[in-house]
Amino acid sequence: MDGDLTTGHIPTLIKKIAIPASVGFFFHTMYNVVDTYYAGFISTEALAALSLSFPLFFIILAMSSGVSTGTTALISNALGEGDKEKAKDYAAQAVSFGVLLSIVLTIAGIAASPPLARLLGASGNYLHITLSYINVIFYGTITFVLIQVFNSSLVAMGDTKKLRNYLILGFFLNLVLDPWFLFGGFGLPSLGFEGIALATIIIQLLGAIYIGWNAVKLGMLSGDFWKRMIPKKRFYRDIMYQGLPASLNMMTVAIGIFVITYFVSWFGQNGVAAYGIAVRIEQIALLPTVGLHIAALSIVGQNNGAKKFGRIAETYKKTIIYGICAVTIGYLFVVFFARQLIQLFTAEAEVVALGIQYLHIALFISWSYVLLFVTVSTLQGMKRPMYAVWIGAYRQIVAPLIIYYVLALALGLSGIWLGILIVSWSAALVTVGYCYWVMKREGIVA
Repeated sequence: MDGDLTTGHIPTLIKKIAIPASVGFFFHTMYNVVDTYYAGFISTEALAALSLSFPLFFIILAMSSGVSTGTTALISNALGEGDKEKAKDYAAQAVSFGVLLSIVLTIAGIAASPPLARLLGASGNYLHITLSYINVIFYGTITFVLIQVFNSSLVAMGDTKKLRNYLILGFFLNLVLDPWFLFGGFGLPSLGFEGIALATIIIQLLGAIYIGWNAVKLGMLSGDFWKRMIPKKRFYRDIMYQGLPASLNMMTVAIGIFVITYFVSWFGQNGVAAYGIAVRIEQIALLPTVGLHIAALSIVGQNNGAKKFGRIAETYKKTIIYGICAVTIGYLFVVFFARQLIQLFTAEAEVVALGIQYLHIALFISWSYVLLFVTVSTLQGMKRPMYAVWIGAYRQIVAPLIIYYVLALALGLSGIWLGILIVSWSAALVTVGYCYWVMKREGIVA
């Protein structure tokens, strides 16, 4: 077992972890772009249904990613302490915890998706095609969860290359499976909109097998893995203590997307379609923050366990600087080519205009995302997970319900875009201030 992050050049370690992670999530984002592209072949209604499904789909991502983040923090701290057996216990317990979690999410998701979709304005055929997609996704919940919990072991050791490899392969598989399942051929009947969801589940299953196998090869899930998987109260309690706040933080993002989609739906299907397309484009510019917050989590986690506080401060500072530089370049590209990028998915003039409007404002939001994401990951690596819940509740639920409502009434759809900017920056500034206070109290900074 390797993966010591308590020694070595910090910038080199950040690049070693962040670059493969960002490359992988670029292909993950392009994967979603492919889904959006083929949904556009069906109708604008199908595009809107895909956007409407996202806050429901994100519930799965939120819970699985939260457990993964919490487990990564626990494993990395254990490795930093030099206790490899405890690290293996956390890795195995996270798998059994994840299986139980996926069962709960599947049952709850299928039951809750119809009323939630109706609340977002879906009815008739719009509701039917939305549920045809999201129900298939919920049936495959376990594949999403297993990828995340298996990958937590790899990330804790600083290995983001395996997930990158899978995400690249998954993108190319999706290029083949999406049109095949959507339109049929080679003996397969046309599966329509459900085919896009089925392609995702198949690719996720292959990913779970690949990532799990690599976790075994690197030594985290080898030996008496099956025995270690038997649920133990102490480890489950630790996973829930560290992972549940991270899950709740991600869940607030899911609720936040739900809230935004709710207010955007006031302005019709074109507004929902425009937001869905623009967000997928925006995710491309945000990719560096994904790699950097993963790097911050794993490096800070191990060095927190080893009590090497100087390396924590350096990691935090460097990831912020790298992030601001990278997203500035990315967002300038997105803004300059906004029209052309949106027109890849739709020719509807109103959808294009609304999407451009959002992307132009998103440029000014980008730095706040860097500050927020990297700082929250740093706090999680220091085993301070609860702050993410409180700032997530403010940023995704409390402030949006007030600010989006007021600005939507006053300025229309553009008021929602402006509201995102106001809420994001206020949350980022408070978060940075809190992190500085914690670091000063712990003696990490002067």
